[in-house]
Amino acid sequence: MKQFNKNVLYTSILIVCSQTAFAGTDVFFNPLTQSAAVAQIANHVNELNSPWQVPAGVSYKNLTSMHEIEADATQSTARVPGLGQVASMTDMSAFDPSGRFIFLPHETQYGAGVTRYDSLTDRATVMFRGDMNGSHGDWSADYGALDPATWSPANTLLVAEEWSGQGRLFEITNPMADLMSGETVVVNEMNSIPNVSIEGLQFNHNGSALYFVDEDRSGSIYKFVPAVKNNYSKGQTFVLKVDNFTGDVSAEAGKYPDHNPQQRTGTANWVAMTDENGVALTSADPFDNETRGGRAAADELEATPYRRPEDLEVGYLRNRHEVLYFTATEELAVYSVEELGNGEAMVRLAADESTTKNLGYAATTGHVTSPDNLAQDALGNIYVIEDWPNSDNRGGDIWFLRDTDSNGVAESLDHFMSLQVKGAENTGMIFNPVNPTQFIINIQHPESTTDEINGQGDATWLIDIRDVVAPPCIKSHGKHHKHGRNKVKTCNEENDSNFIRKLDKAAK
Repeated sequence: MKQFNKNVLYTSILIVCSQTAFAGTDVFFNPLTQSAAVAQIANHVNELNSPWQVPAGVSYKNLTSMHEIEADATQSTARVPGLGQVASMTDMSAFDPSGRFIFLPHETQYGAGVTRYDSLTDRATVMFRGDMNGSHGDWSADYGALDPATWSPANTLLVAEEWSGQGRLFEITNPMADLMSGETVVVNEMNSIPNVSIEGLQFNHNGSALYFVDEDRSGSIYKFVPAVKNNYSKGQTFVLKVDNFTGDVSAEAGKYPDHNPQQRTGTANWVAMTDENGVALTSADPFDNETRGGRAAADELEATPYRRPEDLEVGYLRNRHEVLYFTATEELAVYSVEELGNGEAMVRLAADESTTKNLGYAATTGHVTSPDNLAQDALGNIYVIEDWPNSDNRGGDIWFLRDTDSNGVAESLDHFMSLQVKGAENTGMIFNPVNPTQFIINIQHPESTTDEINGQGDATWLIDIRDVVAPPCIKSHGKHHKHGRNKVKTCNEENDSNFIRKLDKAAK
């Protein structure tokens, strides 16, 4: 995620993944009606105590921050000297299967690494970081812009480089290393994965495929199938090609509002980029570190481009087909890719700025701006997180993608949360695999990061929706009814006053 101006240690995680429900619950909160106003000074009381506007009943607390870590000589995290506001760049997080440990990659230009936070002891420790020689063009012992992190079914942690570095994917083979005793963390480059600007990175539910995206203005969508399950050293890579797309595959995809999603939706195929042993089927070398060769290989195969695809999530539709969701940030859009089998797929526009907002509830003045991250709860609902506000004075929003018929297309985007921290953005939203009403969010690159003595800096927060106030409803036979000036949801057996009970049940 670059914006300036711009899982399984315990087998229980497999059980959690396999029980992810088919997305389709109704909205479970009273949607916000506006984006937050951003406090115009760093270290404002909002940043320190209440970074978001949230629906009634949603609670939050700070887990850790640069200020807390750097004030304690027994803790450590990554801060690159001289980079000021972007010196740490805590990004897209991953939980271990127990929900105790949180892995925090750093998206710094060079000297990037990963911090592991222990929620039981409230301690953060750097697992590894680069030597910063990438600033001189030497990446042999350095890492750049480590953005995504994901726990693998092989009990390892995967992290990847986005806009800096060489577009490499790395596997940390011992993420639970005893750091206090000096055990060395083993970091291996995954030469089986094409080099692109990787941000979205996610396994499917049975661990048989790894999806990733190229965060470029003509970026493509990829799927890696390991030759041996849970061994990622060899496998076959595919790239998504929409049948109806006839445009220039190497050109920038359509920028909103001029983009034409119809050209990049509809029936599609996963086209092989390598054979089953990972040998390239293209003249372009997908594994070229110097040129991020996966992009040229995708263009050679006429893969369909999207404008800055960033994060992704893998879920299920009601027809039991697996579905991949991904954001296209500069299209203000979220797409869904339904897996049809035999290498075939169906691509749909799941939501964009034109999608109805807060359907059936009081309207919001908020707009979809730079959708970046995605998150998924235990019921399969998708949340869309904006790459915003940064330098703007309007808060960065989080939207609930309401898809009650679970067909991969939203009926509504419901205004869930709004960030009010100057110079920052939301990132790394991920639900706890053990406590399904809890999720974390990182506040990335706030202006307070430049204050190395008193600044809060990049921070990780815990949010809990267990006590959320359910939206109002009235008993009636109709689907929606007027009550006063606003539509009010009808009470029925699917009423989401039971949402928390369903969420708890789904995660067991």
